[in-house]
Amino acid sequence: MVTVTSTPTPADGSGPAAPARRRPTVIKESLGYRAFTVINTVVLILVMVVMLYPFVNILAQSFSAEGYIVSGQVNLVPRGFNLDTYKVVMADDMFWINYKNTVVYTVVATTISMVLTTTFAYALSKRRLKMRAMFIGIAVFTMFFNGGLIPNYILIKSLGFTNSIWAIVIPNAISVFNLLVMKAFFENMSEELEESGSVDGLTTYGIFARIVLPLSKAVIATMILFYAVSFWNQWFQAFLYMDRAELYPVTVYLRNLIAGATNAASVSGGAGADGMGQVASNIQAVTIVLTVLPIVCLYPFLQRYFVSGVMLGSVKG
Repeated sequence: MVTVTSTPTPADGSGPAAPARRRPTVIKESLGYRAFTVINTVVLILVMVVMLYPFVNILAQSFSAEGYIVSGQVNLVPRGFNLDTYKVVMADDMFWINYKNTVVYTVVATTISMVLTTTFAYALSKRRLKMRAMFIGIAVFTMFFNGGLIPNYILIKSLGFTNSIWAIVIPNAISVFNLLVMKAFFENMSEELEESGSVDGLTTYGIFARIVLPLSKAVIATMILFYAVSFWNQWFQAFLYMDRAELYPVTVYLRNLIAGATNAASVSGGAGADGMGQVASNIQAVTIVLTVLPIVCLYPFLQRYFVSGVMLGSVKG
């Protein structure tokens, strides 16, 4: 059966008329939705202010003079512009040596952690893995129990890791939280993709390297950020296992600088002849700025992967 649809013609018979344009459907927002949008926007702005205020305040204090900081007059704008603390910190060659150590430690540790975490998580994501439940249980067990400070120190020393990069890299090579997130992400991936790679002759390692990893950029970038921030801020491991100043990361250097400046200020009554009294007042703010700055610069490049990476690894598809 054929249905013929006639095209309307204009009254003057000049030809078929152009079809009438349909106006786009406009969904009118309800009063409740508009109220939710306003409240949500206000709440998010307040959260943003609460989160940004401490950073701006610390930055202002790092450029302010001692008297204004002590009297509590520094809020969001520096008072009595002062660069003495930055000069004291950055003029020391040891600062740059320790800063280089931090970069090396972070890059090496993050690389090792990502290799171990991705491979371990991929293996745990396969239900055909023998004793899979046991391996998951062992990993989760370490989240709640550990050997303690003294056994860990004895272990690191017996392995010969003291005064070496391995004392920082190896003990925290795998974060169980990151491992479980990546495991959940790999479990949600399509098995058909891996089967197609197997049909094309790829081995397990080939499938992992050429199919799984390229499709996991979001969660990998997120885990890199987590690991890099963790290793960058780490200081206790180096403080515990190292006794040579040239091997310290910059966090230990800045920690010692804070302690030294505080002691100098207390002994001299807050007005040392060499300017340490003034340095002691804003040394903490300066150290926070110098420590956080590289991570703040790195975050914008990974920010687009951050939310999607966490969600893809934590929500069952």
